[in-house]
Amino acid sequence: MTTLPFSLDTDDPGISPLGLIVLQTDETIEGDFRRLFAGDPSPIYVSRITSDRQVTTKTLTRMKHALPAAADLLPKARPFRVVGYACTSASSVIGSEKVEELVKQACDVQTVTNPLRAAVAQARELGVSRFALLSPYVEQVNTALRAAFADQGVLMDVFGTFGISEESKVVRISTQSIVDAAVRLGSDSAVEAVFLSCTNLRTLDAIPQIHEQIGKPVLSSNQALAWHMQRLNTAQNR
Repeated sequence: MTTLPFSLDTDDPGISPLGLIVLQTDETIEGDFRRLFAGDPSPIYVSRITSDRQVTTKTLTRMKHALPAAADLLPKARPFRVVGYACTSASSVIGSEKVEELVKQACDVQTVTNPLRAAVAQARELGVSRFALLSPYVEQVNTALRAAFADQGVLMDVFGTFGISEESKVVRISTQSIVDAAVRLGSDSAVEAVFLSCTNLRTLDAIPQIHEQIGKPVLSSNQALAWHMQRLNTAQNR
């Protein structure tokens, strides 16, 4: 065996990695993030967290016990500026502050965000607070989600759901079904914007179609999370 010489590249201090903790059952967000972060120089490292095939407040709450272990699996060669926990409904049940605390137990990161925290930040940026909510969740999950948004000043008095608890069905809801439902909800004169909840819901192709028909801002879990992570990363780069 011949031991050969080598040199090491120096990490660019202006480019910091981003972390993403994805549900085991999620089939959507990684593809969405490839599109949403196209051209962004920051690498995104993904860890999976054990999650149940059924979405209930009980199964969502259980994820808080697995969050530190999932965060611990992210690479440790460099600190992270931002890590995203990619579950809207679990963030509403566990709480954004608790999610951040649990991630930071095992990961060297400055800021932790999630779709709930991200959507609230984007709503404030847009100057809107009265949303129509479209979710795939069962009612107990919707109730917790709407309450969490209301605590942050974002009202979702107009809401509708597909009433599904199985993640494998959520990811296969058709784009046309999402568009039709969101347009119906978003056309209500009482709302200023629409939020499409769930990282497993395929929303990216639906968003421009909904916006074109109702003329109001349309946010989704994955779109808002990507926006917030990019915004936080840029702010910390200054």
